[in-house]
Amino acid sequence: MYKMNHSENLFPADGVAYLFEDWLRSDMDELFQALVKEVDWKQDEVVMFGKQITMRRLTAWYGDEAFEYTYSQVSRKALPWTKDLAKIKAEVEKISGETFNSCLLNFYHDGEDYMGWHSDDEPELDPHASIASLSLGAERKFSFKHRRTKETISVFLENGSILLMKPPTQEHWLHTLRKSKKVDEPRINLTFRTYRNRNNG
Repeated sequence: MYKMNHSENLFPADGVAYLFEDWLRSDMDELFQALVKEVDWKQDEVVMFGKQITMRRLTAWYGDEAFEYTYSQVSRKALPWTKDLAKIKAEVEKISGETFNSCLLNFYHDGEDYMGWHSDDEPELDPHASIASLSLGAERKFSFKHRRTKETISVFLENGSILLMKPPTQEHWLHTLRKSKKVDEPRINLTFRTYRNRNNG
């Protein structure tokens, strides 16, 4: 298990990821509660094995424009930034040195809510852009697995940490948020992304 800072690349090859810890200078508990109240949270309904399933995890999608984004067979149109989300976006851009035009948020009630192995490589996302993942609330275990070698690397994402994933990470590595019966507190994850219009390339 790693405890890293921004000067260390998480991967031995085929990707670049940095972990920024304790980045937020404001009250993170206060910010967490503000996001719980002001974000337009929705439950995704996905089709698995021919059956429609309502996910326990809550999600929301915000952006510079009303981008239409499809993930896990769910389509959403981005909502305009809230005041708090706009401030967080500016701070994340300052810390990471990157720019973003959209954000997918996930609300995990506890350790029973999780995310299976996947890559953030949907056609709507710019493959040449970085993705910054901000964690608020409960600490959770996050793992990467190399597509070819199956090597796994894990970190604990603490309250207020930012995981910056740069290209070509999504091409070579899958990632997952682990399920845990030991975690009984909620977590909000904000993944800042760069949406692109597929018609424009």
